[in-house]
Amino acid sequence: MSRKSSNKRQNIAAEQESTLKQWLKQRRITEVECLVPDLTGNARGKIIPAAKFSHDYGTRLPEGIFATTVTGDYPDEYDQLISPSDSDMYLRPDPETVRMVPWASDPTAQVIHDCYTREGRPHDLAPRNVLRRVLALYDGLGLRPVVAPEVEFFLVQKNTDPDFPLQPPAGRSGRPETARQSYSIDAVNEFDPILDLMYDYAETMELDVDTLIHESGAGQLEVNFQHADALTRADQVFLFKRSMREAAMRHGIYATFLAKPMENEPGSAMHIHQSLLDIKTGENLFAGDETGQQSEMFMHYLGGLQKYVPTAMAFFAPNVNSYRRLVLGGVAPINVQWGYDNRTCGLRVPMDTLENTRVESRFAGSDANPYLAMAATLACGYLGIIEKLQPTEPLTGSAQDKGFGLPRSLEEALESLRGCKTLRGLLGDRFVACYTAVKSKEYETYLRVISSWEREFLLLTV
Repeated sequence: MSRKSSNKRQNIAAEQESTLKQWLKQRRITEVECLVPDLTGNARGKIIPAAKFSHDYGTRLPEGIFATTVTGDYPDEYDQLISPSDSDMYLRPDPETVRMVPWASDPTAQVIHDCYTREGRPHDLAPRNVLRRVLALYDGLGLRPVVAPEVEFFLVQKNTDPDFPLQPPAGRSGRPETARQSYSIDAVNEFDPILDLMYDYAETMELDVDTLIHESGAGQLEVNFQHADALTRADQVFLFKRSMREAAMRHGIYATFLAKPMENEPGSAMHIHQSLLDIKTGENLFAGDETGQQSEMFMHYLGGLQKYVPTAMAFFAPNVNSYRRLVLGGVAPINVQWGYDNRTCGLRVPMDTLENTRVESRFAGSDANPYLAMAATLACGYLGIIEKLQPTEPLTGSAQDKGFGLPRSLEEALESLRGCKTLRGLLGDRFVACYTAVKSKEYETYLRVISSWEREFLLLTV
């Protein structure tokens, strides 16, 4: 790096630090939560007194946090994935992400941090950097992806015994839901105290929550976010999950983003609407013409999604539970068919004005890491553009009739991802090696658990 470039970066950092410190001072912040999204999309980090917080404070975390399973274990390949010294990553706050922590008793701020190596390079295991890596490829083509996530989740009774099935919570009436209440206003109003608190949190945290609806499951809700760039939308989903769980806990219940939390209820998804803008003109390059002819960019992007989504499913369905949602006869997709306003398809093109032409990817569960899900779907579309792929004809009937075209388990999805050199190289070979090792360890740990179904039906009959 040239001395001129180094000085410029230092000047920008100094200006950002001054602005951030002023923000903290104006709000009389006493503590700062330094957040780093991990592989699951949960927050890791440190809490620092505001008086000691700065860009050059020296906040660090061991890179091993990105090679840790949901059970707190490490994959067998840990020593090959992480540096022998298990060295630290250097954290830098992103000033654009600073927010109040509305549920804290004392004035507290939260700031999402980016991870760097000792040499100042973006750390290749950090999910936020993986998304940035993909966005840089689009920037090189003069394109800016625009996305809008829709996040579904369940409100459930508190459950401290993992062997006991989850149950819908009681609302204001004192009774839990027992019937499907899709789009019901009254069903939403049952949880007004919780949702009012959620909206208060969202306003304080400046989250671009657009609409709220009741989904088809008992106690199942969906929140939509406004269209914007992919990084800020991933940040907002990350922060929203945190605040929604807290709002529910304040009222004595859980908010869960598990993909399939209850056997007889539908699963929860994170649908991602996506389009591409020309950086110079701001034009939506997915827009076709008045005759209904779609743009080449749109068709290539769709072709990329159809070809590579099955390979990328480990990012859309990252847990063993995720595949309970992707079943025949359900509302979740089981293949890569596409169609206009066809909700049975994994790729739905909503009916809208030409300038709002977009594709809705319906594969990701609500349990997906938003940074990795967005990185993966954009990577698939990017490869379609580069390879000039063409999609199939749009489907007008039910995509369920076409059968399965996606991996049926986490093990199968990981094997598919490992076998795709193109996608691995785009997302980062070291990152994919680490991700697949962690998820394989989780799958192996899950297989050691003997379920109640096995005890009930096999104990005395085999």
